[in-house]
Amino acid sequence: MGVGIAGDFAASLAGLRVCVAGLGVSGPPTARALAARGAEVTAVDAGDDDARRSLARELAGTGVRALLGPDATRAVPPGTGLVVTSPGWRPDQPLLAAATAAGIEVIGDVELAWRLRPVRPDGTRQPWLAVTGTNGKTTTVRMLAAMLRAAGLRAAEAGNVGTPVIDLVGAADPPEVLAVELSSFQLHWSSTLRPAAAAILNIAAHHLDWHGDIDAYAADKAKIFAPGTIAIGNADDPRSSALAQAAPGTRRVVRFRLGEPEPGELGVSGGYLVDRAFGDGAVRLAAVTGIGAEPPAPHVIANALAAAALARAYGVGAAAVASALAGFRPDPHRIALVGTVGGVDFVDDSKASNPHAAAASLAAFDSVVWIAGGQFKGADADLDALVTRAAPRLRGVVLLGADRDRIARALARHAPQVPVVEATGTDTGVMDIVVAKAAGLAVPGDTVLLAPAAQSFDIFRDYPARGEAFAAAVGRLAAGR
Repeated sequence: MGVGIAGDFAASLAGLRVCVAGLGVSGPPTARALAARGAEVTAVDAGDDDARRSLARELAGTGVRALLGPDATRAVPPGTGLVVTSPGWRPDQPLLAAATAAGIEVIGDVELAWRLRPVRPDGTRQPWLAVTGTNGKTTTVRMLAAMLRAAGLRAAEAGNVGTPVIDLVGAADPPEVLAVELSSFQLHWSSTLRPAAAAILNIAAHHLDWHGDIDAYAADKAKIFAPGTIAIGNADDPRSSALAQAAPGTRRVVRFRLGEPEPGELGVSGGYLVDRAFGDGAVRLAAVTGIGAEPPAPHVIANALAAAALARAYGVGAAAVASALAGFRPDPHRIALVGTVGGVDFVDDSKASNPHAAAASLAAFDSVVWIAGGQFKGADADLDALVTRAAPRLRGVVLLGADRDRIARALARHAPQVPVVEATGTDTGVMDIVVAKAAGLAVPGDTVLLAPAAQSFDIFRDYPARGEAFAAAVGRLAAGR
């Protein structure tokens, strides 16, 4: 099916038979948006539980037919002219593979939203400023949206933060500009996306079970750098920097770094974020102190630089950047101080659920009792690199979770001098044991850091539940002193 301009695409949906693959987070709003534009929508999902049946009844009221159960996801419904897939569905999933073999276009919800962007009063279509990377996306997008709003723009954040992007482009009074967080899955299923400016924050091994290898993962991330886009790369991250430089047809390449910026870059100089890319000479943007925490973690400063680069690429002034960052506070469970007991700070970074994120978190502190463990998805080499980098900072380590033995082996290989203790509980009450053991290893001036480098699902519902259990256990420890 041809794409054409967005208006032609929207008109082409009337009477078109569209299959929406998956009824998770993105599926229902996508199905409703398509039905509202006159498409004949069939939504399919392998689940057939009470929640899915209730959702199917709700969607039926909007004109969407829902097919549930494993058989529903094995073949494309007859007459389908377009498939819009949930981002997590792999290309080899039977329905998607059958659609591709039959020449039926398969796109994701982000690509659909891009094609349906509203027209602004000046006749142009809603621009997007986009962010991807292995870690830091949500924080950067929230910073960026705050900068845009501080500049007086009607802006909103979309992706894993805020409202689904398909709902924002279809709103009665849509935002002037969107700050959009994009995953590697969403980018894989996008083909015509053209952000005004886009940033890749960092690249580390992640979701390799889906992509196959890190090169395929990075290639999907690189799709954010489209022809005509201002490509923003991280000079401190070799893969990010290389992807920006290699991107074909971009309008220009800009980098950010934690050190002194070179011409054409943003960086840190004299305690300030400085722009040498979008102004005359070196433009001071904001003081480093007070960005998110005190002192701000290096990776939070990097996120602020990326957000500032995107905002400056869109014409936002230095004063708006400074105002937004002065009032910025990270979301919960992102390097948040939850208590101080006996001169020891207890910091919750439960969101650090892979080795790359944990390495960034550990780098923010000089002397750490590290709480780590859970379910690991990556290779042991990722843990070896993490432990090697962190070893000089470690006062001790407390391990928990199903795969704690893997990190224990990495510690034995690369930090044998560091005391390691294990908490063997398998329910949420284990966090009291973990916190008590960590407190026993710490001395005044240390930081006890929950940065697990692993997913939480072996013990906890999700990473917020893990962080909340940690904060509650710290509270109980303080009350008992």
